[in-house]
Amino acid sequence: MILSRSLSPASLRPLVLAIALSTGAIAMPVSAQQTVPVQPNVQGTLLSVSAVGEARRVPDIATLSTGVVTRAPDARAAMQANATEMDKVVAAIRAAGIAERDIQTSGVNLNPDYRYNDNQPPTITGYQASNTVNITVRDIGKLGELMDALVEVGANQVHGPGFEVDDKEAARDEARRAALETAQARADMYARTLGLQVRRIVSISEGGGMGLPQPVPMMAMARMESAQADTPVAPGESTLSVNLDVVFELGR
Repeated sequence: MILSRSLSPASLRPLVLAIALSTGAIAMPVSAQQTVPVQPNVQGTLLSVSAVGEARRVPDIATLSTGVVTRAPDARAAMQANATEMDKVVAAIRAAGIAERDIQTSGVNLNPDYRYNDNQPPTITGYQASNTVNITVRDIGKLGELMDALVEVGANQVHGPGFEVDDKEAARDEARRAALETAQARADMYARTLGLQVRRIVSISEGGGMGLPQPVPMMAMARMESAQADTPVAPGESTLSVNLDVVFELGR
């Protein structure tokens, strides 16, 4: 005679767990899984070299900001006067051949003017409105003429210019090649000194960002006479740089 006994769910748990472990059926949660990084098969000496490469360019783009500041006894009058004058400025920018994509409003502001007296709360005496646009000039030869034209039509704020290189990627690649050549030369020098040879490059990382041309300090421009020569502008030369960290494997 065969005796049978029903198994309760609690008594089945150890059996199910044992079967699952033996068959690998329990999946670990994603948070518990770890990715083991693949290590390069290095059999020699590792050498880490940092190098900087540079590319020199004459800037071919200029940026500047310009706008109008107006004052009036009340806020509405200040804004209306500012809009009238700013329309003239924007029209002059477009007349100079600046494309719409190179004209961008950077700020419209309205602030009260205060008068301060001893032992009394400040009193609003009027309002100041301002409107500023950023401009990208792709023909630097016309920059001085443009700045003068802006002042002639009513702009009383002109800041810049800053100079940039349009095709930055080509300059970056030139700087990268120069940095890599410098790193390779240094690695060869270290290897020769140690009586070794450079076997290969293990890794290359680019860090430190891209050195960009620095803008000329901000200045306020004014033109005294219409017969005066255009405002002189000298873009000079800009140096763009790239930093590389290169790891070499040295061996015999």
